[in-house]
Amino acid sequence: MFKNTLTLSLGALALAATQLATAANLPTRPVLTLAAAQQVMQAAQAKAEAENWPCVISVVDAAGLPLTLVRMDNAAVPAGVEIAPGKARTAALFRRPSGALEDAINGNRPAAATARGFVLMRGGLPLVADGQIVGAIGVSADTPQHDEEIARAGAAALK
Repeated sequence: MFKNTLTLSLGALALAATQLATAANLPTRPVLTLAAAQQVMQAAQAKAEAENWPCVISVVDAAGLPLTLVRMDNAAVPAGVEIAPGKARTAALFRRPSGALEDAINGNRPAAATARGFVLMRGGLPLVADGQIVGAIGVSADTPQHDEEIARAGAAALK
């Protein structure tokens, strides 16, 4: 009889745990898939090619981890293979354009320069889906303005 009672109690406990997990109703959020990251990359690369601005483009997920990286032929800045992913990671983790941090350093918040391990330069933009940041794009071309234009073209591919 003790064995049957124990089995029933364990079964009831498992059922209760399942119901609690369901009742918790955990939120869901959109995720940047590889296919979506490639779509962003292709749009950015098309803009760079159309304007003749060879560059490095990187797309990361919401945690700042890399999904794609393209170094176009004759990329203007060889260091872009490190800078572009850094801009993307910065935009993803700070949840704002990397240029906002550059502005802060040059403006009323020079202490922002102490954010080690981040690239505080224009060219990184968050990627938004369903009102949530799902990743970011980072670009290293020949000028900060071109970086941002290329990144905007990539980000627009998600809309």
